[in-house]
Amino acid sequence: MNAPLPKRLRRSGRDRILITPEGIALPITLASRGARAGALVLDLAIIGFLQIAMTIALIAMAGGFAGFFSKLEDGSATVGALEFLFVIWILAIFLFRNAYFLFFELGARGATPGKRMTGIRIASRDGGRLSVEMVIARNLLRDIELFLPIVFISSASGGGNASAAGIAAAAWFLVFALFPFWNRDRLRAGDIIAGTWVVEKPHRKLAAAMSAKDSAASGDTAGPQGAYRFSDEELDVYGEYELQTLENILRENRTKSLSAVHRAIARKIGRNDGIEDERAFLDAYYTQLRARLEVNMRMGHRKADKHA
Repeated sequence: MNAPLPKRLRRSGRDRILITPEGIALPITLASRGARAGALVLDLAIIGFLQIAMTIALIAMAGGFAGFFSKLEDGSATVGALEFLFVIWILAIFLFRNAYFLFFELGARGATPGKRMTGIRIASRDGGRLSVEMVIARNLLRDIELFLPIVFISSASGGGNASAAGIAAAAWFLVFALFPFWNRDRLRAGDIIAGTWVVEKPHRKLAAAMSAKDSAASGDTAGPQGAYRFSDEELDVYGEYELQTLENILRENRTKSLSAVHRAIARKIGRNDGIEDERAFLDAYYTQLRARLEVNMRMGHRKADKHA
């Protein structure tokens, strides 16, 4: 479930409110069309480089096999070896084109290398975790949106009816390429089918702890944070994304939001304290979660979000 962010809180027309299954309202920012296009170009460049490197490696292997088998009296062995390498090449090309996106988008970060470099990631529009079916659906649609029209244009260019076929293929390509311009959430056809969208990732660097001045300015009169201690198991439930979200909620200091987030976190970690003292409870959880994540980062363990 999602909704536009109230105008007074918007930085741009890409800001939205995402309601998670736990009932927490998370402010998010949709990725720009330029960032999405840039990520796709980077990913295709990486895929192309891998395919070229793999092709060169197989050619080198074919040359080695040919030289070895040419010494044999039966030349059919050479043909068999080359056919085997050709089959491997076809399978590898298919996997690089499809498994590349599936592998990275099903990971904890929900982003390919190109998306990471442009600071965006895949997210479920219902606020839940990305499922295998979602990622497969949006990537299968990419074949229809991008690869099939390109193949069609390439094959048509060699025939006598290249003009008509080229126009048809170009129209096919443009319909899907311009799809993100026809809806306010910048969704491509694959996103609509899969129930996903592409959002900006929170800053990778953990936000600085809120100062006493910030707390005083917000009118905070809650009790001491030391009254609440959380175990490692309770802190390990959430990651950096939730930490950033919790900080935003604490800064806004809206009573209704604090109560809703307190209930959600307490239910998630199995606590029943902090009632009517939600601000102090959440301040303590924020401080201890931040410290826990920083310790884990120094040890080489990074938790991007609660699903990681």
